[in-house]
Amino acid sequence: MLVSPSLPPPPTPADATLPASLDAFLAGIGPRAFRFAEAGLRQRDDALDAVQDSMLRMLSYRDKPAADWAPLFWSILRRRVVDLQRRRGFRLRFWRSSDEAGSDHDIDWADRAPGPAQAHEQRQQYTQLVLALRQLPARQREAFTLRVLQQLDGASTAQAMGCSEGAVKTHLSRARQALQQHLEIEL
Repeated sequence: MLVSPSLPPPPTPADATLPASLDAFLAGIGPRAFRFAEAGLRQRDDALDAVQDSMLRMLSYRDKPAADWAPLFWSILRRRVVDLQRRRGFRLRFWRSSDEAGSDHDIDWADRAPGPAQAHEQRQQYTQLVLALRQLPARQREAFTLRVLQQLDGASTAQAMGCSEGAVKTHLSRARQALQQHLEIEL
């Protein structure tokens, strides 16, 4: 049989099975891909996500020959399923280990930061303390600041102030007494 030069050659059996576009290929492979992903992941939503992600990644291979689409798609989908299985396994191990009594992996999800009302109250209390400290004699203020606010021990405070530890105890005691009286009056 002679083929005229103006007519395209007749399709070969291999060409007859190839889809005309990537959209047609993805539409045809979708149900099988979903069953494959669902069998591996055992959850419908995860399987749908895996298939959708794989189809989106296939769009970047639009320029590849149609014969390469099927193996490429299945390898992308398989890798996506394996990734999701690994993540799920990690999450399960993580939660299992943190649920054990006395586990070092416990996570405290609570926010320890003060709320707005508590933060405002703390600022007010700090302002009152600063005002009360300003009214103390210098040595009492130094002793209180170094021992209480800076949390130095008695020897370090005495060295910083250039006096004995007994003097530090005396200044600190007087400072606490004066602050307590001043702050009780304020409240």
